[in-house]
Amino acid sequence: MEECQRLGLTKFIGVSNFSSKKIEAQLAFSTIPPSVNQVEMNPAWQQRQLREFCKSKSIIVNVFSPLGAVGSCWGTNQVMNNEALKQIADAHGETVAQVCLRWIIEQGAIVIAKSFNKERLKENLDIFDWALTDHDYDRINQIPQHRMMPRDEYITPHGPFKTLEELWDE
Repeated sequence: MEECQRLGLTKFIGVSNFSSKKIEAQLAFSTIPPSVNQVEMNPAWQQRQLREFCKSKSIIVNVFSPLGAVGSCWGTNQVMNNEALKQIADAHGETVAQVCLRWIIEQGAIVIAKSFNKERLKENLDIFDWALTDHDYDRINQIPQHRMMPRDEYITPHGPFKTLEELWDE
């Protein structure tokens, strides 16, 4: 990477699924700090500690699986079927997906929601003319937290991560 930087080929780098601890380790030796960290985040996995850490280091949080990735092998319906989110959506005349996307934007993160459906693509952009209320935030903050992709396959007695807590710094 240093050679690429010296040649002017690299000015910014991004990381994916880096925890606070892993970013700290990377910052200790890298000449180019990460400008973005792409992580799983949604109202059912809010990543509060990591978001605050990234903010303190001027690292942008880019979100994947903002709606829970229903239908994928790692996905969950815990986001789209959440009763609190449904009630918030109904109160605003929006969809659960719009509530989730709006919540992410209000957290200061960026999101690119995957869809091949033209109507949903339009709907995903229709989140900027309303805002969540303090009451909405109280309800969202009470949603039980659950990581969709724990990554058990990275845990091994002879590898660098022997427990999920070590892998994710929890």
